[in-house]
Amino acid sequence: MSLNEELKAFREESDAETPADVLKMMQAAQLELEKLQIADNAKRTGDKMEPFELPDSTGNKVALADNLKDGPVVISFYRGGWCPYCNMELNALQRHLPEIKGLGAQLIAVTPEVPDKSQTTIETNELEFQVLSDVGNTVATRLGLVFELAEELRPIYKEWGIDLTDYNGDEKYELPIPSTFVVDTDGTIVYAYHDLDYTSRMEPEDLLNKLKDLQTQR
Repeated sequence: MSLNEELKAFREESDAETPADVLKMMQAAQLELEKLQIADNAKRTGDKMEPFELPDSTGNKVALADNLKDGPVVISFYRGGWCPYCNMELNALQRHLPEIKGLGAQLIAVTPEVPDKSQTTIETNELEFQVLSDVGNTVATRLGLVFELAEELRPIYKEWGIDLTDYNGDEKYELPIPSTFVVDTDGTIVYAYHDLDYTSRMEPEDLLNKLKDLQTQR
């Protein structure tokens, strides 16, 4: 089963358990988000990746430039460890990590969560790749990925035990749209994937194919 087949099955199960009025509110918020056309204005294939230096889960600063010295880098922006769809994607990336490394690439995940929260995500999912904290969505904003969670959804999230102000360490209620970038050693984005639908993600197989294409071009 592909990642998106897994995500679809989970969404159908989740929708069936969600009260109709809440589901309707979430669908309306999604439609409003799509009107913003965020993905159309985000960094895309052929653009230069914004340089960044972000803390990992232990607080150590990690610079993209240092990672690019060793080969291309895959960067996955996800909403947070509270998001089941994000965890499913992270697990899928972890399963394909040996293949990603075998193609000469490194994998970095970026979240707006504070380092303590990202450390929990690493431990829960047994991740073996770097997870960096973009607190305040500084990098994600420069990439054009950020939106503000609809105000009417905030109390619903809190009822579900998701307090974004606690997870992200600020009061902005901002999140990145799920995105995956393949960045070549010169900082050029050779592939960019964005989806406003947070229940849909880039297939790991498609990612591997992009890395294979990049490898043959060398």
